Amino acid sequence: MSFNSKHIISNLKYDIPASIVVFLVAMPLCLGIALASGAPLFSGLIAGIVGGIVVGSLSGSSLGVSGPAAGLAVIVATAIEDLGGFEYFLVAAILAGGIQILMGFVKAGNIAYFFPSSVVHGMLSGIGILIFLKQIPHAVGYDEDPEGDFEFIQPDGQNTFSELINMVDFINTGVIVITAISLFILILWDTKLIKGNKILSAIPGPLLAVLSGIGLNVAFQNNPNLSVSKDHLVNLPSANSASEFFSNFTFPNFSILSSSEVYITAVFIAVVASLETLLSVEATDKTDPMKRTTPTNRELKAQGLGNIISGFIGGLPLTQVIVRSSANQQSGGRSKMSTIIHGFMILFSIILIPNLLNLIPLGSLAAILFVVGYKLAKPALFKKMFDQGLEQFIPFVVTIVGIILTDLLKGIAIGLAVGIVIILRNNFKIPFTLAKEDLEGGEHFKITLSEDVTFLNKASIQKSLATIPDNCSVVIDASKTYFIHFDVIEIIEDFEISAKNREIKLELIDIYTHKEKEATQSFEITKE
Repeated sequence: MSFNSKHIISNLKYDIPASIVVFLVAMPLCLGIALASGAPLFSGLIAGIVGGIVVGSLSGSSLGVSGPAAGLAVIVATAIEDLGGFEYFLVAAILAGGIQILMGFVKAGNIAYFFPSSVVHGMLSGIGILIFLKQIPHAVGYDEDPEGDFEFIQPDGQNTFSELINMVDFINTGVIVITAISLFILILWDTKLIKGNKILSAIPGPLLAVLSGIGLNVAFQNNPNLSVSKDHLVNLPSANSASEFFSNFTFPNFSILSSSEVYITAVFIAVVASLETLLSVEATDKTDPMKRTTPTNRELKAQGLGNIISGFIGGLPLTQVIVRSSANQQSGGRSKMSTIIHGFMILFSIILIPNLLNLIPLGSLAAILFVVGYKLAKPALFKKMFDQGLEQFIPFVVTIVGIILTDLLKGIAIGLAVGIVIILRNNFKIPFTLAKEDLEGGEHFKITLSEDVTFLNKASIQKSLATIPDNCSVVIDASKTYFIHFDVIEIIEDFEISAKNREIKLELIDIYTHKEKEATQSFEITKE
């Protein structure tokens, strides 16, 4: 879909409300990830701005939203310590961006097409459940763990489940009321009653939920039983002057370029950031109602340039982020303008209205993320995956469990591993059919090979041939086979020799024609 003025104007009525939701979701995540990374809070906001405006403009994704990623938080925190400071880490972030651009030019983005759909759906559902679980403490007023942390083991020493038990002793009644009312508004605004009203439907439900949260927060301030602590509010850095504002920017110190450590860090960041981006791209495209396809290599180039710019002005590394992208899609976003506008919103908000935004309770934002999480992990999706069979359902469930109990990338890796095992198992099981007949002259066996017989089928074929008794007749039929791996042909050749010693009458159909065909093809490829 082309990015032209007509397209922009026609979709603004969808993109502006969606951008408001993404802005509200992104802002605390930017701050929380910066806090979890051990970096200045302002660096998270810079990454959010660059991810929205720069990457949003250059990307080919219509719904993808980029910003600081939770998956990089631990890497960033470790790198800052190892390199000796945040200004040195920024050099690694810039180099990582350069590596991503190079990856785009060598078409490394094509790896995204190899993620199985069962694993991608598992990733979406796993993230949805994890969002839901991680927001429960924020919904009741317990905020030891910062927003943006999506790992099982938390910085405060708790884990996702122990936190739910621990929070019981710290419940804030005022926060629960704010969360409940915000959630009620969001659910109500998603019903036909509101959607059928032209006036009310024009007001974004998430914005109304946040405004109600601000109002209740102000109303509760003088009530000791209901007042909301500052720890449970958005905490934007505020500046009283232009000089104070620009003092929040940190610039890279290139003196570290002589250290090999910075290059190792850069490669690691580039690989992890690219993987997380490609996973998000695949997942976002899956949920796009218009079924548009993001050019993955262009995405890597856009992410790379974004990381270079972010690094130069003191921002965290960024990736395309599934939480924000999902919020964008579920809020009705149609084009990349929703992404770009949300970036400008972050920029203008920290300049113009930081004090107002600092009145937003995290309970209201938790309510928004509850809805996002639920829509990502709807029960209907579980039923759909189950109906598709165990081969789809098992990797789907394993991916979900892996993400919840580890983190995003490890969970995906576990799901992929299980998916590969299932593929290998299927290849092991069905490379051929074996039929047995009892004739007057003795036992007769017919082995009919399938269309493709790979080296993965060696073991099962060899095992079956070993079970064939002496003094019988065997036919191995490859007349309907298009490809036989050379390793399998060798096994058949070995059986041909042993058959003579065991008085087995062996007939081979089209076995050696495949061998000749393979040799001819190999010669032609080498010749070219």
